[in-house]
Amino acid sequence: MGIFRRRSFLSQKEQTAKSKIKYLFLLPFNFLLFTSSANALPGQSTDEVVAWINANPTLRPGIGDGLQVRKNDTARVRFNFDATILPPGQLTLPRDNNTIRTETFSFFDTINGVTPGRLKEALRIIYGLDIYQDYDRAKLVYVYPSPQTIDLARRENRILLEAQQGELRLGDRYAYWMEVTQAQKGKAFNGQMTIFLREDLDKLETQLRGR
Repeated sequence: MGIFRRRSFLSQKEQTAKSKIKYLFLLPFNFLLFTSSANALPGQSTDEVVAWINANPTLRPGIGDGLQVRKNDTARVRFNFDATILPPGQLTLPRDNNTIRTETFSFFDTINGVTPGRLKEALRIIYGLDIYQDYDRAKLVYVYPSPQTIDLARRENRILLEAQQGELRLGDRYAYWMEVTQAQKGKAFNGQMTIFLREDLDKLETQLRGR
């Protein structure tokens, strides 16, 4: 992948890190063994999160703009990462201009597709085992669409309402929102995972249930 090429005299450590990053895009995620250690998460300062993004081997090689990272392999494969002082969901005024409340990474991949399993493994790669386990053990709060929503979407021809499939979870440390959007042929090309403060869960759940 062109964006990951470097000159041949890179150190062995750098080459190993580059190889792992490349696998993030190319290989099925259940074959990955590499994990990072999360040092900056929602609830921490913007400066701490910017420093973590710059030091994270998975995020660093992308084109970064402070709290945002963009990686485009081709027009058909993209990866984005965003950290923000805003809670997830509909736009509201920030409570604190210096504290990160939400971090989201997303994939667009029309070649391999995007699955919940891929998003879960990306969570482990970017944030490390502790956060992955917090997600894995988290309480399932809301799953959508419900059978009633699917029936409504089909009767009213609201394709997106049925296509958006996701879940909310509440962990001991953070809350999590995962969503994939199915294409008309049943394959998801878009997906995102959001990590956010537990106190913002009720607001997001209300918004999702009201779609």
